[in-house]
Amino acid sequence: MQRLKTRPQFQAALAGGTVSRTAHFALHRLSLTAPTTSLAQADSIGPAPSPEQALFDLPDVWLGAMVPKRWARRAVTRNAIKRQIYTVSLRFAARLPLAAHVVRLRAGFDRKQFISASSEPLKLAVRLELEQLFERASRKEEMA
Repeated sequence: MQRLKTRPQFQAALAGGTVSRTAHFALHRLSLTAPTTSLAQADSIGPAPSPEQALFDLPDVWLGAMVPKRWARRAVTRNAIKRQIYTVSLRFAARLPLAAHVVRLRAGFDRKQFISASSEPLKLAVRLELEQLFERASRKEEMA
């Protein structure tokens, strides 16, 4: 599994559309096509790959995490949520299609319920919701 690093990669994956949603997270996906020709043949004939495809040079599952300050003010909370996103996604990596994925936090967790910025209850709630998010996305992929 590769990680998204650049802004254009994130923008392309977000433009791919939403695949799954939970109360706090959204999963966006841009499907990637595996290269069918060698690089030497691609240079000499045929149309150039789409700009989105060119951003992802390796045919693999790509993943990025977006945790905006708007929904998680403290850096320790943002980092804890990102770690949970990457950890849970590794368990679902085999079931994810060849695509660029972005997990986006779309609502904040209640600060009255989760007082500590990186408490075990918060981590558990995030982990359970992420498992639900990836489970829904993999079920939709199996049906398609």
